Amino acid sequence: MDLEKPSAQPQQQAPPEGCLAVAIRIPVRIVVLVLVVPVRMVWDALVVVGRVLRDTVLRPLGRALLWLGKVLLVWPVVGLWRYLLVPVGKVLAWLGKVLVVVPLIWLHRYVLTPVGHAFAWVYARVLTPVGHGIMWLLRGIGAVFAALGRGMYTVMAGLARYLVVVPAVWLYEWILAPVGRAVAWCVTGVVRLVGMVLYWTTRILFVLPALALWRWILTPVGRVLAVVGREVWDALGHAWRIAGHISLAVGRFLGTLFRWIFVEPVRWVYRTVLTPVGHVVRDLVLRPAADAARAVGRATRQALAAARDSVRQARADFRRMLFGEPREREAVARREPSDRETRILGSSTTALTKD
Repeated sequence: MDLEKPSAQPQQQAPPEGCLAVAIRIPVRIVVLVLVVPVRMVWDALVVVGRVLRDTVLRPLGRALLWLGKVLLVWPVVGLWRYLLVPVGKVLAWLGKVLVVVPLIWLHRYVLTPVGHAFAWVYARVLTPVGHGIMWLLRGIGAVFAALGRGMYTVMAGLARYLVVVPAVWLYEWILAPVGRAVAWCVTGVVRLVGMVLYWTTRILFVLPALALWRWILTPVGRVLAVVGREVWDALGHAWRIAGHISLAVGRFLGTLFRWIFVEPVRWVYRTVLTPVGHVVRDLVLRPAADAARAVGRATRQALAAARDSVRQARADFRRMLFGEPREREAVARREPSDRETRILGSSTTALTKD
C-alpha cells in the first residue's frame, strides 16, 4: 500500500506585536541611529588607521624584531648547542661509559654474579631445610595452642551467653523496646505539629506575599523591560548596519574628494607641466652641461698630464746640467743561461756543465 507523503508544514508566523513594541520601536531607532553613526564612523576610521599602521609600521617592525631575535637568540643558541653542548655531551657520555658503565658491568659479571650463585646454593642447600624444620616445629606448637584456645573459647562463650546475652535480650524486648516506641511516637507527633505550624506560618508570611509580588508586579515589569531591551538591541543592530553604509558612503565621498582635489591635480601637473619641463631642462641644460663638464675634465686631465711631463723633463735636464750624463752600467754575467744556451729536454749541455 502506497503511503502518502506528509505535506510540508506551513512556516510559523511571527507572533503579533503589541502596541507597546510598535510605540517604542521608532523613537528608540531614531535616537540610537543618531548616537551610533558617529561611533561607527570613528570605528571605521580607526580600522583604516590600524590597517595602515599594520602594513607600514607593525609588520616591518615585526619582521625586523624577528630577524633581530634570530640573530641575538636563535643563532647563538643553535651555535652553542651544535658546537659546544653536543661535543661536551658526547665526551661526557664516553667518560660515563668508560668510568661507570664498564666497571659496573665488570662488577656484576665477575663479583655479584658469583656471590649470588653462592648465596643461592647456601639458601637451597642449608637455609631451606633448616627453615622447613623450624616451620614444622612451630606448626606443632601452634596446633597445641589452637586446641587450648578453642576449649577456652567454648567455655567463655557459654558463660557469656547465659550470663550476659540472654538477660540483655530479655531487657531489650520487654522494657527498652516498648519505652522507645512510646517516646518515638510522642516525638513524631510533636515534630509533625511543629512542622505544620512552621509550614503555614512561612506560607502566610513569606510565600503568599512573594508569589503576589512576582505575579502582579515583577512579571509585568519584566515583560515591559524585556520588550524595551529587545527593541533597543534590535535598534542597535539596525543602526549599526545603517551607520556602516553611511560610513562607507562618507569614506568613498572623502576619498573621491581627496582624489579630485589633490591627487588628480598633482598627477595632471606632473604629466603636463613637470615632465615636459624636466625633459626640456634635461635636453637643453643638464645634458649640454654634462657634456661641457666632461669636455672640461678631459681637457684638464690632458693639461695636467702635459704639465707633469714638462716638469719631469725639466727635472731631468736640471739633473744632467748639475751632475752630467749618468754612466752606463757594465754588463754583468747572468747566472741563468741565455735563450740560446738554456737547457732543453734530451740535451746534455747545461749552464753548469758546458765547457
